[in-house]
Amino acid sequence: MAIHERAGQLAQQQDLINIPKLMSQYYRLIPDATNPEQQVSFGTSGHRGSSLKISFNQNHIWAIVQAVVDYRKQQNINGPLFLGMDTHALSHAAFMSAVEVLVANDIQVIAQVDEGYTPTPVVSHAIITANAKSEQLHDGLIITPSHNPPQDGGIKYNPPHGGPAEGEITTWIQNRANGYLLNQLDGVKTLNYGVASKLELVNWSDLITPYVDDLASVINFEAIREAKVRIGVDPLGGSGIHYWKPIAEKYGIDITLVNEAIDPSFSFMTLDKDGKIRMDCSSPYAMKGLLAHQNDFDVCLGNDPDYDRHGIVCPGTGLMNPNHYLAVAIDYLVTHRPEWSQSLGIGKTLVSSAMIDKVCAKHERKLIEVPVGFKWFVGGLAHADLAFGGEESAGAAFLRKDGTTWCTDKDGFILALLAAEIYAVTGKTPAQRYQELEQEFGKSFYQRIDSPINAKKKAKFAQLSSDSLTAKTLAGGEIIAVLSHAPGNNAAIGGIKVKTKDAWFAARPSGTEPLFKLYAESFVSEQHLQQVLEEAQSLISEALASF
Repeated sequence: MAIHERAGQLAQQQDLINIPKLMSQYYRLIPDATNPEQQVSFGTSGHRGSSLKISFNQNHIWAIVQAVVDYRKQQNINGPLFLGMDTHALSHAAFMSAVEVLVANDIQVIAQVDEGYTPTPVVSHAIITANAKSEQLHDGLIITPSHNPPQDGGIKYNPPHGGPAEGEITTWIQNRANGYLLNQLDGVKTLNYGVASKLELVNWSDLITPYVDDLASVINFEAIREAKVRIGVDPLGGSGIHYWKPIAEKYGIDITLVNEAIDPSFSFMTLDKDGKIRMDCSSPYAMKGLLAHQNDFDVCLGNDPDYDRHGIVCPGTGLMNPNHYLAVAIDYLVTHRPEWSQSLGIGKTLVSSAMIDKVCAKHERKLIEVPVGFKWFVGGLAHADLAFGGEESAGAAFLRKDGTTWCTDKDGFILALLAAEIYAVTGKTPAQRYQELEQEFGKSFYQRIDSPINAKKKAKFAQLSSDSLTAKTLAGGEIIAVLSHAPGNNAAIGGIKVKTKDAWFAARPSGTEPLFKLYAESFVSEQHLQQVLEEAQSLISEALASF
């Protein structure tokens, strides 16, 4: 994809969305339940859409939340539901719509006092903590489209294990919700928000303090404090913005917020690579504002709006590649968490860097390689037999220092704070630590290419198998494995991965967009990587053409 001419530049008036129009259409436009583009569709991170496209409207939320209520009843989930939201314009409206349905169905709701923001990891942590103490089962809903542009909305469900719902759950909820839409919401219960929000069923709570107070069980704040680490934070206008000051005060550490703006148009953002406003903390274009401060602090931290992703900026080297930071984090944690058992596994998605494989092999740690999607790490984190789970898109979580469960969803707070701990304990930035890993294991050359694909070809990816490719070599190296299922759990990839001794590529369709994603890595050279990508595209085209 070509880089937009204004990528990295501050958003201008013509880049901003019309908030009144967006909100009016949320309430006034009715989705066509027979149009696939206006139906409920749960991808890897819940249902996402925009009222401007009639794909995220009040009827969608009413139908989805009623479907969640039905699922809870079916599964005998009888405890309170934690309800969180981020700072997107549609999130507050959807939050109100969700309360209207939950209270009408006599579901007890726990939400941040004063209708405040609650990040994804805080909801996950709250579910885990509550279920450890109560016989009732708690679960949660988070209103967020993650790092998507300002005009988008999203909603995702976390069942009692605290992590993202599995595919069979989201499929059930999706189908149930679409049934309600087809029947003009017949069977959906609602109670006006003005009434519902004042009933005792809604427990307006301080969700910030319990989370902040418990962070010491997962991060070494004493080391950060003693080393006087100077931390710069850009919340990117996200849901965690009100957490940083309590963290600084509670643990006596030096945190400076370089941007305290909350604006549903996100007018303070610099444009992403495609010229759109996108709060992607793994993009150097979207993180241009924080990058301007990289030499003012020992480490700079950024997060996306729902705080399930992290961005690490180091002096002189800029924004770290998410793959690089995952390798550094794993290398550090397995050597600085003495209470973690040697038998604990390390989880990675199969499109993450093979540098992680090399780190795990060095420390004799079991590597668990799974398909794309954080849901594959939930069980391991919940049962505390997986020490760390991370994906190449800058999302990860890990256990408490004592080896017990912290949360089962991606936590951008702890990955960001870990960067400060690494600097405090080692005296080196995470970027410097990665340079040491490269000196030890060789330099990684990694790239992802997104290409448009039609629905027919997208469906063919599911038919790919180890027999689909007849080639014996890739970019001059012998092909040693062709995978259609992940080696860590034997789950279907939804595509294919091809490996040689020094390189690999993987191809899979996007779960939320009409794209197919091609990932590749070489430990030889940039030129070799480009050869891998070129041959991979030919191999995939030939394989899909055979169906």
